[in-house]
Amino acid sequence: MSQINSNTNEHVWNQEGTSRIPFWTYTNEDVHKKELERLFYQKHWCYVGLEAEIPDPGDFKRTVIGERSVIMVRDQDGSIYVVENLCAHRGMRFCREKQGNTKSFTCPYHQWNYDLEGNLQGVPFRRGVKQDGQVKGGMPKDFKPADHHLTKLRVAQRGGVVFASFDHDIESFEDFLGPTILSYFDRMFNGRKLTLLGYNKQRIPGNWKLMQENIKDPYHPGLLHTWFVTFGLWRADNRSELKMDDHFRHAAMISTRGTGGENAQTTNVSSFKESMTLNDPSFLDVEVEPWWDGPTAVMMTIFPSVILQQQVNSVSTRHIQPNGHDSFDFVWTHFGYEGDTEEMTERRLRQANLFGPAGFVSADDGEVIEFSQQGFEQKPNHRSLAELGGKGIEETDHMVSETLIRGMYDYWRKLMEV
Repeated sequence: MSQINSNTNEHVWNQEGTSRIPFWTYTNEDVHKKELERLFYQKHWCYVGLEAEIPDPGDFKRTVIGERSVIMVRDQDGSIYVVENLCAHRGMRFCREKQGNTKSFTCPYHQWNYDLEGNLQGVPFRRGVKQDGQVKGGMPKDFKPADHHLTKLRVAQRGGVVFASFDHDIESFEDFLGPTILSYFDRMFNGRKLTLLGYNKQRIPGNWKLMQENIKDPYHPGLLHTWFVTFGLWRADNRSELKMDDHFRHAAMISTRGTGGENAQTTNVSSFKESMTLNDPSFLDVEVEPWWDGPTAVMMTIFPSVILQQQVNSVSTRHIQPNGHDSFDFVWTHFGYEGDTEEMTERRLRQANLFGPAGFVSADDGEVIEFSQQGFEQKPNHRSLAELGGKGIEETDHMVSETLIRGMYDYWRKLMEV
């Protein structure tokens, strides 16, 4: 059970370990604001997009880090920059287009103009106006455009993926991931040029951490997702591993597809239907790719902002974009690789339909997150339980454990309780 400190009106996680998670971590707006500052705006690399989304000079994409609007843009020399979508003059979010191509950015309010790197290069009436032979108004003599650029983020690019941070003193992206998770990142993004296939977007009425939890949770897929267990893509008896970085913030769930069909591990699953078949069997037209090196599914959570998905031939990023403590936008970017055959591209798109917002699988996740949030709001001083596999934090060679969730909250507590 959690409690409230009567002297400070702050919530206190008063239990050892992280196997019991107070509901107020999902319902308190002050906690949420603190998370934004400590987990999104400081000491963390956050996902912003794929290089393939801005292939040409002048191409840009508007996105978010936490709840701050940012722009990923490719300069004329091919360099990629990320700047905050916040005019240095009066703080307006000047860019309204979701994506496009431009030679510069201009704030519509007072027409301040910035180059693609974010440097201020044009200020109307900077030197005043001439009236009756006299110059009137204008900026002070000590006004220097170089002092009023857009907020520039530090950028990391690896394998065609772009991350950025407001914190310029942050460790390298490679150190941030750590060698274990980096190896799985490089497995998916191994130097081949990425090709953009499309987007899905949904708004989920739940706390943003619940999606991180959901993809760190191998307990539910074979129980909630009838499709998974029926057709063998993700089952409790599949060969599997749960991996983490040294800080327990990032994780990978690795699974190798079984043969499907009833066995001792699935006979007690009420949603399992041995006779279930697909009207369109092409959804199971899986082609083994050399880069898999065994696993047919690897789900990576890069804390705090993104999920990297390989589910058989479907590959995508899933960007978590918080909207207050009880809502987040979830943006799926589906991609392929340069050199994919036309048949492989069709296969990737077809399988992507299994995992998008209305897919056979992922539609379930959005719904249970919504219902969980409703339960938390109903009883904010209660707690959830994450004790499958014990109360400790360790990597495993099976999926019957909530160790990755316990690990994430161990990291969360270290940053949030200081």
